[in-house]
Amino acid sequence: MSNDARARSARARWSRRAAATAVVFAALGDPTRLALVGKLGDGSLRSITQLGQDSALTRQAISKHLRVLEDAGVVRSRRQGRESLFALNPKAITGLQDYLALVSSQWDDALVRLKTFVERSPSG
Repeated sequence: MSNDARARSARARWSRRAAATAVVFAALGDPTRLALVGKLGDGSLRSITQLGQDSALTRQAISKHLRVLEDAGVVRSRRQGRESLFALNPKAITGLQDYLALVSSQWDDALVRLKTFVERSPSG
């Protein structure tokens, strides 16, 4: 595989990863959804009723927010009788951490290159 083909392949992987990560960031960008994730952060399964305690939101509103989180892969649900129980999917959060570490590394590399360039430039 040529360098050009490898670069195109890397850009395609980066683009797919960025798109998948953007969906998770968008889902977590809403304060209500972020609060729901916080309630599920202890790893327990919770019903919509349990998640709605201490909230002015209706069950329908909570259900819609949970659907967005589930579509983004942040939570998963399981039917138990007539109820759906929700749990945090930690892989989604780990994926965000990995993505942010990659972006951070790229910025660190860019800043090193900029510093090197500035230090080598003749001062005027």
